Amino acid sequence: MVDPDIANSTSAATALPGGGARRILVVGPSWVGDMVMAQSLFKSLACTQSIEIDVLVPPGGVPLLKRMPEVHSAIAAPFQHGRLQLRRRYLLAKELAKRCYNQAIVLPNSWKSALVPYWAGIPIRTGYLGEQRWGLLNDIRKLDKSIAVKTVQRFTDLAWSSNGTGSEVMPPKLTSSSSSRARTIRDLAISASDGPVLVVCPGAEFGPTKRWPSEYFATVAQTKIQKGWQVWLVGSPNDRNIAADINRICQGQCVDLTGKTDLDQVVDLLAAATCVVSNDSGLMHIAAAVDRPLVAIFGSTDPKHTPPLSAYSEIAYLELECSPCFKRQCPLKHLNCLKQLTPDRITTSLEQILERTG
Repeated sequence: MVDPDIANSTSAATALPGGGARRILVVGPSWVGDMVMAQSLFKSLACTQSIEIDVLVPPGGVPLLKRMPEVHSAIAAPFQHGRLQLRRRYLLAKELAKRCYNQAIVLPNSWKSALVPYWAGIPIRTGYLGEQRWGLLNDIRKLDKSIAVKTVQRFTDLAWSSNGTGSEVMPPKLTSSSSSRARTIRDLAISASDGPVLVVCPGAEFGPTKRWPSEYFATVAQTKIQKGWQVWLVGSPNDRNIAADINRICQGQCVDLTGKTDLDQVVDLLAAATCVVSNDSGLMHIAAAVDRPLVAIFGSTDPKHTPPLSAYSEIAYLELECSPCFKRQCPLKHLNCLKQLTPDRITTSLEQILERTG
């Protein structure tokens, strides 16, 4: 008997006309930013062969996949975060086996993420060794971090044969039509007709070492409000307290949308912005993927590793002696990598990128 939650998470298998296209299952990452960067892999696959790409992701990632023209179907993984759930994985694998995939590409490095392609009997199972996945993967690639410095490079290299890597990374481009933007703005009861809009993304799920101080965000917001701009605060429910602090300092003049949107609406909000200021977060990558002028703030992480993939972006990073530490909490207790990055620097970067992008 098939678990109904798993049966509902997949659509019926369909035969390809003439059997000409290859079918690839990609096991996608959990983090929003990584899911955006994975589109570069899909682009590389789509440009090299006639192909159908299905992507298995946590339910929260499905709205992003619907904004990627290269993806044939998004499959919501019915697994709880951090749990093994072997029976659910096995039953999902048996459902996916009906789709007769030619290849699976596994982006996460965990052992459990390779189980579904293995149990589905997919003949070619590609990925990095990760958590000693001998047998589960049979097309194991060697990761040289000195060559593939960027996460997006590590993803896209899996599109090519084991004998070489792709020379070009095609940046993510999420779709957002004028009609979908208008619908989102209408549904959220906000206005995009009252002058230019600065979108502020003050959160970061990773932890405090990725979050620029709320009073700094407020200072940047106030400079734009004084010039007649709207300021929209965008983020998850976990960002409500930070957004409330910003709006309090701005005397309630910001439009606080934190926790009021789904990810589908966030894509449209960012696409509707005149410009964006964001921490190093998933929303930063979305802003880059809809080609909005963007200032991306980095603290404990490294912009050489996960930069915004857009020509319309500026990176604000101090590159202190203690950076990047990749810690969730500042090990030195001072958070200088963010506190010494002053609001005037971000304001100047915004002005420069707006001038450069016209």
